[in-house]
Amino acid sequence: MFQKVLATFGSGGAKIDARLLDRTAAPGRPLHGEVLLLGGEVDQEINALGVTLLARVQVPGEDKTEDLPFGAQQLVGRETIRAGQQVRVPFEIPLPWETPVTSVFGKPLVGTAVGVRAELDLAAAVSDPFDADAVAIEPLPAQKRVLDALGRIGFVYHEAILEQGRINGANQQLAFFQEIRFAPSPRFASVFSQVAVTFLTSSERTDVVLEVTKRVRVSKTGGFGGRGQEFLGLFTMKPDVNWEKQLDDWFDQVARPRGIFD
Repeated sequence: MFQKVLATFGSGGAKIDARLLDRTAAPGRPLHGEVLLLGGEVDQEINALGVTLLARVQVPGEDKTEDLPFGAQQLVGRETIRAGQQVRVPFEIPLPWETPVTSVFGKPLVGTAVGVRAELDLAAAVSDPFDADAVAIEPLPAQKRVLDALGRIGFVYHEAILEQGRINGANQQLAFFQEIRFAPSPRFASVFSQVAVTFLTSSERTDVVLEVTKRVRVSKTGGFGGRGQEFLGLFTMKPDVNWEKQLDDWFDQVARPRGIFD
């Protein structure tokens, strides 16, 4: 009886171990893994076992982050896990097409965290066991093409963030978006302070959102300089497009002076 009481508090109770079977994954593709369910010292009733996709996002206007779910799958319903029993439960969870990129050519993008959390819902338990693993998400070929083009015209990767919210005028599915930020090339260093790229991908197409923060010479509120002026560009990926030229031409257009405040 005492062992059953301890198990409700997690001592000697059932445990889980989530394991990813794919070294890397990609948006729009299934992610494979398994959950090892380990029985404790007593039999326990299971309400459910499931996995959830989580992304660590920045909350706009606040200096904090939160783990936001963007996909889930139930693996087991009501069952009994016997004392000392070991059960392997495989899973295949689809990654949304807008899943953020977390690494490029095996190099992690610092500032972006995506993971899979497995959680066991135990009947009459005070706390439920869980286990989480980070997922390495590599860009799709179309996304790599744009990132490579930015590098070829001299832009240097700076950081990547996930931000809660929506981009105005864009066809966005998730409740957050990723910005992959670059320092401008030497050609535009005196005009731009930052360039960010966001991919909004679906099964039919990939949209590329570019956000340029342009330095201003005179602030509209008075004085010189300021936080800068932001410009948005939206492009749909098409085959046989010279992306180096496409991007360079657009940056050149944005860089042109438009008036005293620009």
